[in-house]
Amino acid sequence: MNSTPDSQLKGESLTPPRRPQRLAVTLTVASLTAIAVALSSYGWRQSVLFLIGGLLGVTLYHSSFGFSSAYRKLLVKREVKGMYAQLVMLAIATILFAPVLATGMAEGAVAPVGVQGAIGAMLFGIGMQLGGGCGCGTLYTIGGGSISMLFTLFTFCLGAFWASLTRQSWAVLPSVEPISLGQSLGWISAIFVQLILLLLLAVILWWWNGQRKPEGTNEIVPLSLRTLFYGPWSLWTGAIALAVLNWITLLLSGQPWRITWGFTLWSAQLATALGWNPSSSPFWSGDMGQQVLSGGLFADVSSVMNIGIVLGAVLAAALAGRLAPKTQFTLSAIASALLGGLIMGYGALLAFGCNVSAFFSGIASTSLHGWVWIACAIAGSAIGIRLRPLFGLPN
Repeated sequence: MNSTPDSQLKGESLTPPRRPQRLAVTLTVASLTAIAVALSSYGWRQSVLFLIGGLLGVTLYHSSFGFSSAYRKLLVKREVKGMYAQLVMLAIATILFAPVLATGMAEGAVAPVGVQGAIGAMLFGIGMQLGGGCGCGTLYTIGGGSISMLFTLFTFCLGAFWASLTRQSWAVLPSVEPISLGQSLGWISAIFVQLILLLLLAVILWWWNGQRKPEGTNEIVPLSLRTLFYGPWSLWTGAIALAVLNWITLLLSGQPWRITWGFTLWSAQLATALGWNPSSSPFWSGDMGQQVLSGGLFADVSSVMNIGIVLGAVLAAALAGRLAPKTQFTLSAIASALLGGLIMGYGALLAFGCNVSAFFSGIASTSLHGWVWIACAIAGSAIGIRLRPLFGLPN
């Protein structure tokens, strides 16, 4: 099943560019423009954030920026290139986020630290190895033409909605209030501490890699005007772009980039249309739940950015001349995608977010829960890696 960012990370992004698919490019640009204009009824920021989502999709596709595959390569082959790129991304985002959060212009992705979040992150780690991608990876590979990842997306949405209905029962588990290093230590000290931690992790990864030069460092693609549009980009370019785009999202929306909440809302809206009563759920019957449900899909930032990511990836794939449906999959691979998506969605909502909102945005916000999340998610990935062969998936 060619359903994950892994297929691109194995070299597809480094092959010579093909001729752009002009009709697909034209139609996608027209769709992006039309939707952005329509979203202006919700305010100009909603339109811009939708387009930021499109740029995130372009970045993820052109740089083949994977999270789940990076963890698998780390644990199975001791390859660290993808992890180094994530460290660079986190370092840049930490520096960019701090002044905004320090002045109170926006709220960071800060959440409680506890058993619920740890279990959720571990479940997410298992799910992303079985589902074949993380939150953003699911979206951009769908945009790139992966039909099978639609199975993962479908059950990801169902899992997140299911977790919203049962979340109350998990709240009794031990936890502590949200801890922001910026607020606890001061923002300058917090930046210093996080950068030291990231540097220390880089040294540990260097040791884990056998003190070798990271594989693929000679594959860095220089960014020119042509590669900017048609790709491919290096992982390092992708890391920088993701950090900057997340920062712009923070400035415009008052909160960092999120993925899972949009999926949860999609499922809740569908369930409501099918006759489900939100007042039956403590999670959805509150003021926030009622507000987002009454606002609709296009009033929510996460929802419109998720749509933008898919269309941005479609545009990037068409510009690269590689937009084509990928339909080769087996029944066991579909089962893995369905199960992985369900586990991933359930775990993400329990853990207060996925690899984007809990890990990336969480650590960039100096939230302790972001650090706990990644430790538990990698532990879950180790379990998921052992389960993959049961579904005929290679490691």
